[in-house]
Amino acid sequence: MTCGHCVSSVTAELKKIAGVTEVAVDLATGKVTVDSTAPLSGTDVAAAIDEAGYDLTARLDG
Repeated sequence: MTCGHCVSSVTAELKKIAGVTEVAVDLATGKVTVDSTAPLSGTDVAAAIDEAGYDLTARLDG
């Protein structure tokens, strides 16, 4: 990700996932933090990132 548009695209796609309440993107590091009311499917998160035009490079649960 290189710009605010990138952040907006990723944020918008992740917010489409049921239960997502907050998305924070750190443009400098490419790190995305997602808060939700329920556990999220890694597959759903990866699909949202892919839909935004990016690849999920790491996943940390917890």
